Amino acid sequence: MSVKVAIQGVRGCFHEEAAYKYFGDNIETVECESFKKTCELLKRGEVDYVAMAIENSIAGGLLPNHSLLRDYRFPIVGEVYLHIKLHLLVTPNTTIQDIKYVESHPIALQQCSDYLEENPQFNIIEGEDTAGSAKKVSELQLKDTAAIANQLSAKLYGLDILERRIETNKKNYTRFLILAKEAAERPHVNKASLSFQTGNGVGSLSNVLQCFAEQNINLSRIQSMPVLGKRNEYDFYVDVEWQNQADYEAAIRHVLKHTNNFNIMGEYVKNDKV
Repeated sequence: MSVKVAIQGVRGCFHEEAAYKYFGDNIETVECESFKKTCELLKRGEVDYVAMAIENSIAGGLLPNHSLLRDYRFPIVGEVYLHIKLHLLVTPNTTIQDIKYVESHPIALQQCSDYLEENPQFNIIEGEDTAGSAKKVSELQLKDTAAIANQLSAKLYGLDILERRIETNKKNYTRFLILAKEAAERPHVNKASLSFQTGNGVGSLSNVLQCFAEQNINLSRIQSMPVLGKRNEYDFYVDVEWQNQADYEAAIRHVLKHTNNFNIMGEYVKNDKV
């Protein structure tokens, strides 16, 4: 029986591409209209994993997904990075002169702003997601409409790539987390995602960060979010990396003395290859 992975979006989307990159091709992806729906499926045991975008090198952290991590408390068991490459997809035998409309997700359209400005003859249509726009062009066999999406969408929906790599910033990367219902024993972990709160006094956060530095633990990411309904209080989300497990364990013991609501969200193997 193949592994079931919940993804936000339709087949061919970047979440599916990320799932394939992490697990391989022998998986079953389950389409969901929202990130919350992916978590609900995992909660009910209808899927084995969730692939969830958490940060982008241009747009930054996806704060609503941090809220889902906090609310559902699913363990993070892995990560995967994707190099976001956007192409202009059309039905076979369509030429650039045929195109009157270009459709895609608003963020994808924004990321291709230079290309679209260079082609003012295109009328822009905002779609629900990149792969959904490609699916629409394919299913309706639209000759006057192009979609901006990835190569997986072109392959899946039988579309031609008319223009490649039309994104403005070629160094565009998205990091995805892999969530499971329960954590599994994983030997040789070297990265963890943590969350905690600190007091509001002078040096409160600095004391926590110093604990990591003293144990030679690399802090690779930090994100803050307001605590709901509490003024001047924040949840901090950090990613840490280490080479020596004993150093990591010592750092955690020290950090516990300086934090409230400390939570190890997941320990896993660093996987930042793109």
